Amino acid sequence: MYSFLLALIYIAFISLGLPDSLLGAGWPVMHGELAVSVSYMGIVSMVISGGTIVSSLFSDALTRKLGTRTVTVLSVFLTVIALFGFSFARRFWMLIVFAVPYGLGAGAIDAALNNYVALHYKAKHMSWLHCFWGVGTIVSPFIMGYALTHAAWNHGYRIVGFIQLAIAVLLLCTLPVWNVNKKPLAATQKSVGLLGALKIKGVPFLLLGFFAYCAAEATAMQWASTYFVEVKGISVERAAAFASLFYIGITAGRFIGGFVTDKLGDRKMIVIGTCVLAVGIVALLLPVRSYVLSLAAFVTIGAGCAPIYPCIIHSTPYNFGAQNSGAIIGIQMASAYVGSTFIPPLFGLLGNILGFKIMPVYLLFFVVLMLVMTQLTFYITKKKDSNEQEISGQEKDATEQKNG
Repeated sequence: MYSFLLALIYIAFISLGLPDSLLGAGWPVMHGELAVSVSYMGIVSMVISGGTIVSSLFSDALTRKLGTRTVTVLSVFLTVIALFGFSFARRFWMLIVFAVPYGLGAGAIDAALNNYVALHYKAKHMSWLHCFWGVGTIVSPFIMGYALTHAAWNHGYRIVGFIQLAIAVLLLCTLPVWNVNKKPLAATQKSVGLLGALKIKGVPFLLLGFFAYCAAEATAMQWASTYFVEVKGISVERAAAFASLFYIGITAGRFIGGFVTDKLGDRKMIVIGTCVLAVGIVALLLPVRSYVLSLAAFVTIGAGCAPIYPCIIHSTPYNFGAQNSGAIIGIQMASAYVGSTFIPPLFGLLGNILGFKIMPVYLLFFVVLMLVMTQLTFYITKKKDSNEQEISGQEKDATEQKNG
């Protein structure tokens, strides 16, 4: 049953990633049919991000009241409503309306599941779960491409909506499986609350570090194509294909990283990932006209990003205690969405003024900020060497063997 529950959580992470890349994949056609400017995608994205920030901040309270399993099921059903709403949209305002449940569902399930896995499973599973999120983001553009080729963009959202509905029904029918974990820590201990979490020593550094990481990751994701076009002078079509290399790097990196994370520990994996990430950024700085080096650089940047997000999340209960992790991870998710929502557009403005060749310097600033803040967090909490995490991993492994 323990392994079956883990499989369900893996499926839930795929469902978390499926909607995330649909809007970008379909928007070149969507904005024309809805008779709005191409820039209006930013409005939809902002509404979705606003919903995720709100639901992330309140996820701890919801999880304590309803339980992780109920929050997960309700969140997936919210995204189902949003996806079918998008599929029937004929006016732009309808996208805005359904963007609200879209964001609320995504933020709640993200924070709830990340905290649950950090409490009950080893670090390798956190890495592989985020790898499965990447699988969802890779699959959905192909679904949208199929829909655009054979029907219309609405059908892309409808297909993904039916997939999400099947996942939601599966999670609903398997609710009793969640009883396998007999220690619902988040529900039995008093919540520190949002304000209380912010007062815990080290938390502000953690939030700033997580903000900085997500700012760098989202900037690399969203502006890779533009960098190839504006700096390397390649065609738009080829640049769009090359941008997928970042997603391949981060997904493959999380899969491979899962095999070594338990042995090395979260802190070392964050440092190793940052070093790999820095190598990719330095490669972009080299004055080489060929775009081949830049292709390798973006794959390397993606691979370097791979362990950082899951390891920061997984280390939170160890750094601040299981009783505080729910509230802190909720705020972490909110800080992540703030970084990924507002920092990439800032790069766009700076790129228009200074040129998009500044991308490596821009990324490097946030990567250095992330590394300094996360290492300060580990230092302050005094819980962070790999030996302690390995012991905790062994305890979780023993629990898995006992239950599975």
